[in-house]
Order: sequence, then C-alpha cells, then structure tokens
Amino acid sequence: MTIAPDVAIVIPMLNEAAALPRLARCLAALEPRPAEIVCVDGGSDDDSVAVARSLGLRVITAPRGRARQCNAGAAATTAPIILFLHADTWLPDDGVAVAAATMADPRTVLAGFTAILAGPDKTRWVTTAHNWLKTWYAPALFRPWLFVRGGRLLFGDHAMFVRRRAFTAIGGFDAALAVMEEADLCVRIVPHGRTRLLSRTVTTSDRRIAAWGEWRANWIYLKVGIRWGLGLRLKTLGKLYPDVR
Repeated sequence: MTIAPDVAIVIPMLNEAAALPRLARCLAALEPRPAEIVCVDGGSDDDSVAVARSLGLRVITAPRGRARQCNAGAAATTAPIILFLHADTWLPDDGVAVAAATMADPRTVLAGFTAILAGPDKTRWVTTAHNWLKTWYAPALFRPWLFVRGGRLLFGDHAMFVRRRAFTAIGGFDAALAVMEEADLCVRIVPHGRTRLLSRTVTTSDRRIAAWGEWRANWIYLKVGIRWGLGLRLKTLGKLYPDVR
C-alpha cells in the first residue's frame, strides 16, 4: 500500500456513530492512502468518539461547529493539501490520487468532487442536479466579479480540498458561521487561485432529504443560499437548517 504524502483528510463529526463504520470501510479502500486522517468531534452525545477509535481512526476534539472543527483538524495535520470529508460522504477508491493530481495544476487552490445524493432506496437526482447547477449560478448571481475570476461555490458534500498555504492565508473557515462556511471560504480564497468542480463523483447520504422531503429540502437550501448571497443575518442562518441526526 502506498501513501500520498501531500494529502490529509479532516473529518468533522457530531453524533455520527451510525455512519462511521461505512466511512471507515471507505477510508480503508483508498489507494493510495492519505498521509494523515483525523476525526474532529464537536461534543457528540452518542458513541462517535469510541466508535471512531475502535475503527482505528485518530480523534481530536474541538468546540462544536463545523467551521471550528475543520479549522482544528487542519491545525492538527501538516500535509500541503487538506481534504474535508463529511462522515456521510464516501470517496472513490482513488479519491486521494484525484485530489493530488488536481492540485498538480498550480493555478488551482480549491476543488471538490461532484456529489451524488443517494440513500438505500433511491438516488436524489433532482437535488443532485440542483447542487451541481448552483456551483455556477450562485456565484454568477451573487458574486459575478468573482465568478469571472474563476470563483465557484463548493459545499461540504463535495468533499472539497484546498491548498494549506491558501487556507492558512485567509484564516481558514469563519468560525462565526454555523452554515455556508464553505461558500464563504470559496469567496475569500479567489485572490489565491481558481476553484474547480471535478467531474469525478462522491456519494453523499440523502438523510436530510429523507427527513425533510425532496422539495422542502431544496426550498431550505435555496432560502439559506439566497439569504447568504444577500448578506442577511449570516450568523443566524443555522436556525433555518435543522439537524436530522
């Protein structure tokens, strides 16, 4: 088994005990392996920490909040490329190699996979298509001056990865944001290089859509996105995005 020294994987987690066994199987299948994998727990009420450690994963803790947890995970690793992976998102077996190859282009500082949302019963093609489209239409509508400079909007479901030097230069994720922290990062990183959405795919759990219903889920995503785009009550957007775990 080979190791990719340039890539670290950071996994923010909160009450993810049920998702971790499948995630661990996905991580074990990666070839090459990343140089580092760290799970960052934000104060889970279930057995997430114990389950993760029993599966051989390194676990650290951080204040609750995905932005804070991702920043802590980045600080706990050293590889020049940081891949932020949600516990319910599964990389292809060559995902680490794809990340390293993408960053071989010095013009690219941030990239992500195309996310396909699916569950045990169905694939959510409507939401998958909407998520793909908003990578382009959201920045074109709300930040057109950045769009023409190569800015695109990526989200956590995309298994986004970033150059450490650029991530550090902009101060990482904004810890004050409960949601849309990835979109905010995409906006602030534009001066450092271009953002890419890859044609290669990852699979992400459809658990939110299963809980909310597909049309309600897309309405929530749209409502949160529009308010973020207009700069309305950014620090309270998390109240519009209920947890389903």
